[in-house]
Amino acid sequence: MKLHEMRELLAARGIQLTRSLGQSFLHDGNQLRRIVALTRLQPGDRVLEVGPGLGPLTDHLLASGAAVCAIEKDARLVEVLRQRLAEPGPVAPTTATSSRLQLIHDDALAWLRREPRDWRGWKMVSNLPYSIASPLLVTLADPERGPDLIVATLQLEVVQRLAAAPGSKDYGILSVLVQLGYEPAGSFKIPRTCFFPEPDVDSGCLGLSRRAVVALTPPEHRVFGRVVKRAFSERRKKALKLLRFDWPAAVLAEAWPALDLPEDIRAERITREQFIELAHRLAPYDGPPGR
Repeated sequence: MKLHEMRELLAARGIQLTRSLGQSFLHDGNQLRRIVALTRLQPGDRVLEVGPGLGPLTDHLLASGAAVCAIEKDARLVEVLRQRLAEPGPVAPTTATSSRLQLIHDDALAWLRREPRDWRGWKMVSNLPYSIASPLLVTLADPERGPDLIVATLQLEVVQRLAAAPGSKDYGILSVLVQLGYEPAGSFKIPRTCFFPEPDVDSGCLGLSRRAVVALTPPEHRVFGRVVKRAFSERRKKALKLLRFDWPAAVLAEAWPALDLPEDIRAERITREQFIELAHRLAPYDGPPGR
């Protein structure tokens, strides 16, 4: 879908885009093809798309032969998508294409939390609304039940945070929580001029591949999240001091040298593997220490 087609479609229906919903649609065909190339889609693949908007990416996903489940919050755009892609006729060229598209009218983040399911065997490919990108990725990037591959278009700064390494300025809660079960699998920058309406910042597309080995049990996974959030809760403070609010000092005093962690280390220098080992060690003591 080209830019002039987007403008004409919106004008014909009198649709004013809503900035609060993060409605900024990618219209550059070269960038859309680069996104699809990163997904390595095969006919018959199952794809979850969040925030399809007018469907420019959906067009390419369906053209690959994939089956697409698309979740759109804006009822006006759901109706456009139904007429363009889901109903066979002059616009949607074949019944075969329409039969491979499932449209869900809902808030994607609320729906994913309300309808937990096993997404293994799926790929998530989306131009994510900026307002929900981070919490949605944390929700979806489950090490045990998440999609095999996530390919997401995001604000460039969020892409940098997701791919960040320990010790870098971008390394933080989001980096560690998502990298627990996923590893970066390619990325590229997308200029803001490729979107309509043009956003205030540049974007990027990032691939995340689910790790083959699940490092933690479900109870340990919950502890991992608590440890990471507490350790990063005050970036200028030492992680050891912060974790003492929730776990016994004696257990932490034993864990720190065993993991070769300096006493004055801050969260941004603790690796994924060290956070995992901390979760292993702290899980039996989960809860406020009786000090």
